Amino acid sequence: MTPATPFTGTLPAGSPRSRARTARQFLATLIATLIVAFALAWAFASTAAEQGVPLFKIITVRDEIVVGVGPQDAASLGGNDVTVIGRALKGGGELTLWQYAVRKAPDGELEQAPLRRISIIGSDSLRVEPYATPLRVVAPK
Repeated sequence: MTPATPFTGTLPAGSPRSRARTARQFLATLIATLIVAFALAWAFASTAAEQGVPLFKIITVRDEIVVGVGPQDAASLGGNDVTVIGRALKGGGELTLWQYAVRKAPDGELEQAPLRRISIIGSDSLRVEPYATPLRVVAPK
């Protein structure tokens, strides 16, 4: 007769009950992950649909800023994509846009909002990238 092993609160690794518990835990984790993924996808899709002002990140040797191209700016530039902004900086050497920053909205949610008008002077060490944000983007007034 073998000596009895004391109960430690866990099941042996290979027992059927242990495998069933592991499968249930995996299934619960999978379902929770899918729910979170669908909620995030819905939030990003609704934010993208609301977003009327495209945002760009201007990167220089010294710093980075986020700017937005409002409807009036887009009309004067002839578009609102990276290529148009790059050509305007290269051709004209200077571009005036809205600088954007994160703030808390009156409803308590975070949002990207216009901070101030800034002038960007073109240089050889300048890069323009599209800037994606999950936050609501407020159009300049």
